[in-house]
Amino acid sequence: MPSAAGSPTTKTARVGVLGLQGDFAEHLRTLRGIGADAIDVRRPDQLDDIDGLIIPGGESTTIGKLAERYQIIPKLRERVAEGMPVWGTCAGAIFIAKDVPGHPHPLASLMDMTVERNAFGRQIDSFEADLDVEPLGPKPFHAVFIRAPRISRVGPGVEVLARLGDGTVVAARQGRLLATSFHPELTHDERFHRFFLSLGKS
Repeated sequence: MPSAAGSPTTKTARVGVLGLQGDFAEHLRTLRGIGADAIDVRRPDQLDDIDGLIIPGGESTTIGKLAERYQIIPKLRERVAEGMPVWGTCAGAIFIAKDVPGHPHPLASLMDMTVERNAFGRQIDSFEADLDVEPLGPKPFHAVFIRAPRISRVGPGVEVLARLGDGTVVAARQGRLLATSFHPELTHDERFHRFFLSLGKS
């Protein structure tokens, strides 16, 4: 329906954040701050009502176990096959990877990449780094790494978006799937969240 000014009404993106465990509240706050309709997702039926899903950082083992218990994984794979964008941050990147060495617990297995858990050490080894991320523009993105994984292999259909100075891959995209080893929701920089919203329009 046209607006009063005569231009079409723009549909607000409805984005879910998997709220089973981890820092989902920070993602919800960032999404709402940029005008998205953000909802806390904890049941498989909720995946039918959203335009995209963020899987937050936390404990990948716990996220996987709970996602399996609540039967979220089959519905998530179905929605991804239909074209729904999904973004995994830190533990979320582990959860959406097709290969995670030594990880015996359930994974969604969506993105053609190998991810190594706790690749940079323990909590005490957390660090921050400025990253060049071409889709976000020329300004570096200040990334926060907490018990971070690293992306050690990407498939032929996966685009590398960011690397550390030593060449380690820490952000990648495969179509409408996005993975980051770090926590954009812990900064005041909204560019990664805006980029994720744009994937639903591509």
